[in-house]
Amino acid sequence: MVKGVLIDWGGVLTTGLRDAIAEWVLADAIDGSHYRDLMGELIRHAYEGEDGAESPIHGLERGEIAAAEFEAVLAARLMTLNGVPPVAEGLLGRMFSGFRPVPEMYDMLRAARAAGVTTCLVSNSWGDHYLRDGWDEYFDQVVISGEVGMRKPEPRIFHHALALVGLPAEQCVFVDDIEANVQAARALGMAGVHHRDAGTTITELESLLSLPLRPRV
Repeated sequence: MVKGVLIDWGGVLTTGLRDAIAEWVLADAIDGSHYRDLMGELIRHAYEGEDGAESPIHGLERGEIAAAEFEAVLAARLMTLNGVPPVAEGLLGRMFSGFRPVPEMYDMLRAARAAGVTTCLVSNSWGDHYLRDGWDEYFDQVVISGEVGMRKPEPRIFHHALALVGLPAEQCVFVDDIEANVQAARALGMAGVHHRDAGTTITELESLLSLPLRPRV
């Protein structure tokens, strides 16, 4: 029986990263094509690389590199439509300012907790840009990568979260919008849900938890 839900934040409990980035690209007049090529390379290395080499994203997500330092590195590699790099200071905050909470997902967490399910946020952080208001209502535990010095998909961050919730992997489900993270959780024995949209994810969780997780109408 599944008794615990471990869940990501950005792109799962918030609107998608693609929409947030689109807002930022427009606001900061970023060369979108150049950004997509650059970030695609960085993300593939960070989440799919098999050579064991570290990247700035690894350091940022573990809190080993300060957000301001990463902003300087990233800004130097980006380009605006005016042919110059964007302003480095506050770059990450501007990138993620378009995140919006997804009410259906928070309603799901509230319903799960009311039914006795233990919930834990497990998020890779790019600085502290979280909308933390009311988190006590939704999470029994919170694991932010930069605060614990571990990152997904490293097994140790999942073991840390499982220890906090006091449940074995076999009694938990992990929800994330990055497939590599879901696969890592499954390798440890958890059920895994690859999030694409709120409706599909909630339906999967209702099946796994054998609980209704939508408000009654």
